[in-house]
Amino acid sequence: HHPRATESATKYFLTQATASALLLFSAAMNAWMTGEWTIMNMNSYTPTTILTIALAIKLGIAPFHLWLPDVLQGLDMMTCLILSTWQKLAPMALLILTSHQLNTNLLTLMALASAITGGWGALNQTQMRKIMAYSSIAHLGWMTLVISFAPGLALLNLTIYLLMTSSMFMMLMTLNATNMNKLSISWLKTPTLAASMMAGLLSLGGLPPLS
Repeated sequence: HHPRATESATKYFLTQATASALLLFSAAMNAWMTGEWTIMNMNSYTPTTILTIALAIKLGIAPFHLWLPDVLQGLDMMTCLILSTWQKLAPMALLILTSHQLNTNLLTLMALASAITGGWGALNQTQMRKIMAYSSIAHLGWMTLVISFAPGLALLNLTIYLLMTSSMFMMLMTLNATNMNKLSISWLKTPTLAASMMAGLLSLGGLPPLS
C-alpha cells in the first residue's frame, strides 16, 4: 500500500535470495568435495565459511546487518513482529544444527561486531522500528557468540528474546507508537501499559532486577 513497503519487500527479497543462493552453493561445494549432500558434517574450510556467511546474511548479523533497519522501517508493526521473531527460527535452527562445525573465529568476530553495532546504532534513533531492529542485531550477536560453545544456552536466549520482542511489538501496536515522541506521551493514555513497556525495555536491555 506504500512505496516504502514495496522498497522494504524488494530489499528483503534480494537479501534473502542472495543468502539462500550462498547456502545452496556451500552445500553443492561440500557435495562436490565429500560426495554427500548432508551439511551436518562438513569438513572443508571453504563450504563452512560460506555457510556461516549465508546464515549471517539471513539473520542480519553484522557486518551483513544493513538491510534489517531499512526493511523494518518500511513495514507495519505486525509484519515487523513476524520478521523479528518467526523469520529468525529457520536460520537459527540451521545455525544451531551446524554450530559444531562452523568457523568459530569468524562467528566470534561477527558476534562482537553485532553487539557493538546493535548497541551503537540504536543510540541516535527516534523511530521505534529501527531501535527494535538494532536491538535484534545486538541480541543475535550474543546468541552467535554463545552458539559455538553452548547451543542449548543460545536456544534458551533465543526463546527469551522471542518472548520479549513479541511483547514489545504487541505493546507498540496497542499504543500505536512508531516513534519516541508518541511513546513519551503514551503514559497519559495508558499508564499501566507504559509501565509494562518500561519493564519490557529494561528486560531487553538486561538490567536488574530483570537481568
